[in-house]
Amino acid sequence: MKDLSATAPAKFTDPDLTAKGEPRARVALSNPQTLWFNTGTLCNIECANCYIASSPSNDALLYITEAEVRDYLAQIRERRWPIEEIGFTGGEPFMNPEMIPISEAALAEGYQVLILTNAMRPMMRPKVQEGLLRLNSSYPGKLTMRISVDHWSETNHDKERGNGSFARTLEGMDWLRDAGLSMAVAGRTVWGESERDARLGYARLFAERGYAIDASDPAQTVLFPEMDESIDVPEITIACWGILGKSPAQVMCASSRMVVRRRGSAQAAVLACTLLPYAPEFELGTTLAEAERPVSLNHPHCAKFCVLGGASCSG
Repeated sequence: MKDLSATAPAKFTDPDLTAKGEPRARVALSNPQTLWFNTGTLCNIECANCYIASSPSNDALLYITEAEVRDYLAQIRERRWPIEEIGFTGGEPFMNPEMIPISEAALAEGYQVLILTNAMRPMMRPKVQEGLLRLNSSYPGKLTMRISVDHWSETNHDKERGNGSFARTLEGMDWLRDAGLSMAVAGRTVWGESERDARLGYARLFAERGYAIDASDPAQTVLFPEMDESIDVPEITIACWGILGKSPAQVMCASSRMVVRRRGSAQAAVLACTLLPYAPEFELGTTLAEAERPVSLNHPHCAKFCVLGGASCSG
């Protein structure tokens, strides 16, 4: 008998159809709430499982500039997007020498600003600390640091980020606490414990350190599944929405886009998703107008992380 599997289409190859020939799910930008900027892939550390492969030497995504950020803020106004939040991710955002003026540009427009950081040495430089104190004073209640704390225990956190990283991150969080800056935390769900046990562990840590972070609130303590592309996941068809009891409006690309500056590119580009910075099929153009088109859920991360895992980078 002929082996048909050898000639069967591979998963996640056709933007319109699944490997079984079923119509692939698509997500419209129905309610843009967050515009993300990748500030650059350079980072002060190299994690064991960084989805974007950030490191002290990876500059595949260049530092975004204040001028570029201001241009996209102007485009938000022109397109009348109902954006509430501007998010900054990396790499480590505070490696970017323009991070303070970039943040201020967004804050001055009235947006909530969320900065994803490891709270280590780049954030702890005196000029950065001075800038954060000034911004927090000038725009009270508008600025939040989301700290990467992969696990509530030092042992597991350091497995991911290197020996001593947990202590250095807590040092930065202590400074943010004492300075009165708002904090949230991002962790991982890869440690073989239930979500309940994970949140209890974070709650103990926050109580011990006096951090005003609610471990039970998914917006303040975000727990992300591992993004392992080697794991076989189902493709998401149009029929899946009804089967799963979910709406396309609940998926991250219905409410957000991300701006990046690729090495070798003449200008910044807008991506459908924060999780797929290197996938060319998720690059939507250079303007927000171009980025308004629907997104085909044509990647394993779309299924495992967003639709089935229900994760979101925004609060």
